[in-house]
Amino acid sequence: MYDYLIVGAGLFGAVFAHEASKAGKKVLVIDRRGHVAGNIYTKEVDGIQVHEYGAHIFHTSNKAVWEYVQQFAEFNRYTNSPVARYKDELYNMPFNMNTFSRMWGVKTPDEARKEIARQIKEAGITEPKNLEEQAISLVGRDIYEKLVKGYTEKQWGRRAAELPAFIIRRLPVRFVYDNNYFNDSYQGIPIGGYTQIVEKMLEGIEVRLDTDFFADRENLKAQARKIVFTGMIDEYFNYCYGELEYRSLRFETEELDCENYQGNAVVNYTEFEIPYTRIIEHKHFEFGCQNGNVNPKTVITREYPAAWEKGDEPYYPMNDEKNNALYEKYRELAQKEDKVIFGGRLGMYKYFDMHNVVAEALKCVEEELGNRQ
Repeated sequence: MYDYLIVGAGLFGAVFAHEASKAGKKVLVIDRRGHVAGNIYTKEVDGIQVHEYGAHIFHTSNKAVWEYVQQFAEFNRYTNSPVARYKDELYNMPFNMNTFSRMWGVKTPDEARKEIARQIKEAGITEPKNLEEQAISLVGRDIYEKLVKGYTEKQWGRRAAELPAFIIRRLPVRFVYDNNYFNDSYQGIPIGGYTQIVEKMLEGIEVRLDTDFFADRENLKAQARKIVFTGMIDEYFNYCYGELEYRSLRFETEELDCENYQGNAVVNYTEFEIPYTRIIEHKHFEFGCQNGNVNPKTVITREYPAAWEKGDEPYYPMNDEKNNALYEKYRELAQKEDKVIFGGRLGMYKYFDMHNVVAEALKCVEEELGNRQ
């Protein structure tokens, strides 16, 4: 008899398993995939750590979370500085003085502020009725048309004028020449990839891969006093209220016989006519093409947003009013399950960055087991 059956060997499940095991609990971790680490799984290809399920950059201002993950890997000093490509024009992200200088030829923050204010005033939008109007009322038409519109429409699978305004509550505009995408105090990528982190968390813990919880549900439940479930909450309850909606992703990865394909880890393609949202060149996450450390090959991944259907991999919860209301019904059911803990992005139907997942898992452990050992 196990104290905890943990369904899902991703980051939430691994943190909970690690802490529960340290506290003397007997733990079984299962995952339907053939590997641990969930969507942060990285695989080495020609000496390059490939992010199999999209780019993952660890960033946080939570010192305790940063120190916690440092136990399991050494992190480099990677700073996320994506480039946006609109047709043949290249812009720095997030929107900053480098962006504005390239777009309008301005040189000072005052000039940039005045141009944005002029465009907002010219648009004359006082009560935005959709995402398009909301974005224009925040940053003006030029930035919206070139850097927001097409990318957002690809991401959501709907025209911006058909999307609700609340999806974009704010758009970060920085009047400094700084391309650091995140404002967090701590940022980096583990040297040697993310998979090692989860493997170290799960050392000494029984893990069964290629194991589908729903294929042997009753037998697995009978083996544990309590379950930590990190899969889709609606699936756990057999979709009794209907399906929650997600957006999915499709990846096309290829190995190229060149040492440097695009010169940056992430290049966003913001025009609608190009079907992928970005190209990731994995070697740049670990400085694999700099300082004389030249690898003659590179690996790139094109990322395509996709509509989600049952059976597809769910990536982004569609946290609009309709789906949030549906989730509340499932959450009420979950609260009645005294032997099941629902956690993570799918169990809580909420998009989490990695640091949020770690924080939520540690919070869950403290609520369940008291102070961490």
